[in-house]
Amino acid sequence: MDAAIHTEHVTKVFGGVVIAVNDLSLTVPKGAVFGFLGPNGAGKTTTLRLLLGLHRPSAGRAFVFGRPCGIDAADVRGMIGLLPTNPKFPSHLKPFEYLNLVGKLHRIPAEVRMPRIAALIRAVGLLSVTDQRIGTLSTGETTRLGIAASLLADPPLLVWDEPTAGLDPAARRFALDLIQELRQDRTIVVATHILADIDRVCDHVGVMHEGRMIFCGTMQEMKRRLGHDGITLELSGSRDALRMAAEALAERCPSEHRWLGENVVSLVVEEGRSRAVALAAVLQLLHNVGVDLQAIQSGHGDTESAYLNLLQEDMSHGFARFQDSPRPTHADCGGATV
Repeated sequence: MDAAIHTEHVTKVFGGVVIAVNDLSLTVPKGAVFGFLGPNGAGKTTTLRLLLGLHRPSAGRAFVFGRPCGIDAADVRGMIGLLPTNPKFPSHLKPFEYLNLVGKLHRIPAEVRMPRIAALIRAVGLLSVTDQRIGTLSTGETTRLGIAASLLADPPLLVWDEPTAGLDPAARRFALDLIQELRQDRTIVVATHILADIDRVCDHVGVMHEGRMIFCGTMQEMKRRLGHDGITLELSGSRDALRMAAEALAERCPSEHRWLGENVVSLVVEEGRSRAVALAAVLQLLHNVGVDLQAIQSGHGDTESAYLNLLQEDMSHGFARFQDSPRPTHADCGGATV
């Protein structure tokens, strides 16, 4: 099985009443950076805990690098470097002490463990706080420590749950840049609801909603569901010139458009139309009213639009999901009717 993660009809029901994961079939290719998207409560964290063997599935099977996941699958957990949401570590320990403890639990020999910890502390930018207790670290510093812990045993699969939650811009950029570096020889799963993070680092994506996987594929496949391509223009000019630009576009724009701010407009070019021709016509209109082009970006917002479309489609087809679900046979029920 040439996949880092593979699940077959995994379902998890808590207490016989709460359906956290519903008939989940998922494949994450080896070497992918897989964005795990979904609103809060969609089932992302429960799915990750099932892969780690922290929950037992109510039905279905899950595999990591072809090995079955489960409560007793210590070999599977050893292949996964986990960064949980808002990680909590022993507050009385210092970063080196905590990483040394993690290394011992992984049974990494001291001659390998010590230099590796020192290198990781430097790599994640914690040298200046090595003498501080973990309880005194900032949110960003605690996340960096969690990243170091997830990398200590050099696992082939990284599972990072909301790695940029609560981070300032510098810490968020560090986490995303690190994912770009680590993707060379690992598979990485990034569970998040921050679409900009997915757009920046991921090549594959899965979207969960109400416990179900409603889309799984490449980023390009998800964006192609929109049926159009988008272009965002950042403009400069006087207030009067921008007002005239809005009026001109409203009257004569050859493409659908909407304003995202006073000086930012998004164009939607229908599939099959020439983007170059449509853009040239719009730029000529803007030039005629004295507005200059400051910046242009292609595809801005496509991930958000595709994601929202997927959620809307799923909410509008609730009963169809039931019709497509597995059905019992008489053999399953022992031939009896109840």
